[in-house]
Amino acid sequence: MSIPIIPAAGSPGADEAPAVVRDIQHYMRAGTLQLTSLPPLSLYVHLPWCIRKCPYCDFNSHELRGEGAPGGGDAGGAVPEQRYIDALMADLEAALPLIWGRTVHSIFIGGGTPSLFSPAAIDRLIGDIRARLRLEADCEITLEANPGTFEKDRFRAFRAAGVTRLSVGVQSFNDRHLKALGRVHDRAQALAAVHEAREAFDTFNLDIMYGLPGQTLQELEDDMETALALNPPHISIYHLTIEPNTYFAKFPPVIPEDDQAYAMLDRITEMTGQAGLARYEISAYAQSGHQCFHNTNYWQFGDYLGIGAGAHSKLSFAHRVVRQVRFRDPRRYMDNALAGHAVAQDEDVRRSDLPFEYMLNALRLREGFALQDFAARTGLPLTSIARALEEAERKGLIQRDMARVQPTERGFDFLSDLQELFLAD
Repeated sequence: MSIPIIPAAGSPGADEAPAVVRDIQHYMRAGTLQLTSLPPLSLYVHLPWCIRKCPYCDFNSHELRGEGAPGGGDAGGAVPEQRYIDALMADLEAALPLIWGRTVHSIFIGGGTPSLFSPAAIDRLIGDIRARLRLEADCEITLEANPGTFEKDRFRAFRAAGVTRLSVGVQSFNDRHLKALGRVHDRAQALAAVHEAREAFDTFNLDIMYGLPGQTLQELEDDMETALALNPPHISIYHLTIEPNTYFAKFPPVIPEDDQAYAMLDRITEMTGQAGLARYEISAYAQSGHQCFHNTNYWQFGDYLGIGAGAHSKLSFAHRVVRQVRFRDPRRYMDNALAGHAVAQDEDVRRSDLPFEYMLNALRLREGFALQDFAARTGLPLTSIARALEEAERKGLIQRDMARVQPTERGFDFLSDLQELFLAD
C-alpha cells in the first residue's frame, strides 16, 4: 500500500469541474516562500481497477464491471490497457515542463490492483516512462500486486519488464478475516504469491492489517508468525480504520477495542524486532537496506508527480509548493488526459498550512527530521514552528537538539496529538 498515500482523490464535485490548464510561468512567478533547492522527485502512477472493491477501501479504485471499464455488466470487463497507457503518457508529457531537468529517484505503480495489467502492458508503461524522464541509475520501481491476480511466473514477467520491487497486498493469512475484508484471495493463494515474490525479487513488501473484525490477539500473532516465517525484507502494517464513504462506514463491523489494538501493535513491534525488522516509520518495518525509498521520500516531504485517474502530486518551485489532483473517474480521466488536460485541481499550499503538512509526514519517521530540512523543503524560517516545538517537548512528545527533532515513544503512540500542534491557528 502506497502511503500518503493516494486517498480517494479530490474534493466532492472535482470531476464536475473544468480542467485546470496553466503554463510554467504561472508556477515560477514571485511568491512568499524562498526554496533554495528542490527535494528528490518521485513518480506515482495510478492504475485504478480492481476485481472487487474492498469494503474498507477509500482509495480511488473501480471494479472492472463498473464505470470506466468497457464491456462491463455482471460479466465483468477488461482493463483498457493500451488506451489507459496512452492517457498516462499524454498526462506525463503535459507535466514535463513542471519537472524539466529533474531526476526521478523512484516510481510507484499503485492502485487499484496494478497486477491486473498484463506484464506486456507494464513493460510498455515502464519503457514509455524511461523514454520521457531521466531516471536515477538505481531507480526503485515498485508494483502493487494482489495474490488473487497472479498465475505462475507472472511476477517474474513483471521483474523482466523492469519492476525492481513488489508490494504484495496479503492483509491476512486467515481465511475468515480475508472474507470479512472482502479480499478475492485465500490463505493458500497468499502463501503461493509470497513464495513467488521471494523467488522473483531481491526485495519485496508484505501489506498486513490488524484490528480486524473479530480478530483476537492470538490470531494476530498467528498472522505475524506466518508472515515473518516467509522472511520478507519489508512489512507495512496498518490498523483497520473505518473511513468515510466506504461500505464499512455504512455497515460498521465490530473491531477490537483500542486497548486490544494497542496490545496488538505492541506485539507486532516485539515480533518484528525479534525477526530483525526495524520499525523505521509508524507503519513500516524493514531489514537493513530494504527501506522503501519512495514512501520515505513522501515522509521527508519530497516531491512526487502523480499521473493516472485521481492521482495526487506535490511539486516544489522557487517560491511555492503546489498540490494537484487528476480527474478521478477513469473514463473522464482518459478523455481529458488524451486532450492534454488531465488536471482537475491545482493550488498552492498556503504558507500557514506548510508546517502541519510537513509534520504530517516527517513525524511518522522514527528518526524524525533535520531542522535544516524543514527550512529547505518548506521555504519557511524555523521561527514558524518554534512555539509548537516547545509545546511538543513540554508534553514529552519529541526530543530535540540544535540539529534534529525526533518523536519520543509517547509521541509515536500519540502521533495525531503531536501533529495537531502544528496546525495553523
